Amino acid sequence: MSAVMPAVMTHRQRVIGFVLCIATILLAVLDTNIVSAATVPIVGDLDPAHGVDKIPWLIAAYQLAATAALPLYGKLCDVIGAKKVFIGAVATFLAGSALCGMAGSMGWLIAARALQGIGGGGLMSVTMVVLRELKGPEEKDGGKGGSVGGIIAGAGMALGPWLGGVLADQADWRWIFYVNLPIGLAVLAAAVRVLRLPAHSTRRTIDFLGAGLAAAFSTMLLLVTQWGGKDHAWSSPLIIGLSTATVAAFALFVRRQATAAEPVLPLGLFRIREIRYGFAIQGLVGAAMMGSMVYVMIYLQVVRGIAASSAGLYLIPMAIGMTAVGLLSDRLATAGWSQKTFVVSGTVCASAALALLATLTTDTSLWTVRAALLLMGVGFGQLIGQLIQLVQDTAPAEQLGVATTGVRFFQTLGGALGAALFGTVLSRVYAARGPGGTTSTIGGLTGHARRQALDAFVSSTSVVFWSATAVMVLAAVLATRLPAGIRRKPEAETAEAAEVNATSFTTAPPLPR
Repeated sequence: MSAVMPAVMTHRQRVIGFVLCIATILLAVLDTNIVSAATVPIVGDLDPAHGVDKIPWLIAAYQLAATAALPLYGKLCDVIGAKKVFIGAVATFLAGSALCGMAGSMGWLIAARALQGIGGGGLMSVTMVVLRELKGPEEKDGGKGGSVGGIIAGAGMALGPWLGGVLADQADWRWIFYVNLPIGLAVLAAAVRVLRLPAHSTRRTIDFLGAGLAAAFSTMLLLVTQWGGKDHAWSSPLIIGLSTATVAAFALFVRRQATAAEPVLPLGLFRIREIRYGFAIQGLVGAAMMGSMVYVMIYLQVVRGIAASSAGLYLIPMAIGMTAVGLLSDRLATAGWSQKTFVVSGTVCASAALALLATLTTDTSLWTVRAALLLMGVGFGQLIGQLIQLVQDTAPAEQLGVATTGVRFFQTLGGALGAALFGTVLSRVYAARGPGGTTSTIGGLTGHARRQALDAFVSSTSVVFWSATAVMVLAAVLATRLPAGIRRKPEAETAEAAEVNATSFTTAPPLPR
């Protein structure tokens, strides 16, 4: 049985550590959407002849690598301690950022973006584990502490597209990546010196086979959703073969998790009601959020003729909503709001916002769009931090890392599936109602044909938003199934369970709370 070395940090060190985590989460949120605003200058500089065809890979490389690395990050946190994994993730992210900035070709940039994604996969998930360990024992109970996710996610969503556009227009697209270096290096240096987190003194095995199967399954699933119905028909041999391989990899992964001594995603977590529903709700939230964010921006640009950089400013109300909820959540928790209340309220608000977006027409007031995004921010702001907190509060202490990264893993997969589902819905509905051609030809139409195309496009986005509403309503139904109170395991019970597990295979005792 491995031992956990206790860690003692002063109040000042905890405050510094908290600031480091905020900076790291902001880097993670910014980097998921900052590149989208600079794809045109990147292509014009590196490969003006053929670069446009490689843009999807530029965007997908980061997401694929980040998702594939998530399960392993969680297990590494539980095995060697969150501090070492945090430092490794930040260092990998910075190396990828530097290589992206120095890229001399699209191929180089895509490969460097994948390396950056490997580190980026740990920035958000591992940082949430670090935040948990920074809390004192009196702060780990209850619904407080879910505010960070809403505040930082709101700020990042608003700043990301705008900052990317400003750097690309006023400086050089390479600064989109170089800007990470001074902030990241400061975080890295301070983390090495300040963080004093629980560390394991005895080695435990790591299920690299399980991590590899998880990476293979998630990567192939994301490729299916990226290619299916767009680059390749759903009935094409490539998509059918890839889908079959995805199912096979998933089956092998589940089998491995059932038999491995140290699984990267223990199936026992799914026996805990809060975690089971938390994972499912987070996946549904990821799907609905992806659909709403992407197609609001498309609506503003295609239907209302708003430039991409200006369209990004419409996310400010959403950011305000998320930030306001983040600032109020601790007070509401103190006033008696349970995590179930937050999750139910958040899913209901988000459902209402998506339903409002489904009513948009070609001449709807843009203030209606802003109001819907503000309400959506209020909804998602209640969910982002609270679902992670919910899972962390109910996970066995020795599995805190895998439980935390599991939330992010399901959110990412849900987002990928949502993007594929909504993209297919949009294409099919527009093909049935439009004047002919694809949505990409709308910009070249004039007169009656353009009006007909815009009407068909708006009705298609309405179907997308109604679909997203249905997804969020399902999340709300699941939220009502959560227990009214959190069933945290007493320390003695958790320690006793660890002792029993240790007689069968090597595990760590619970981390100090």
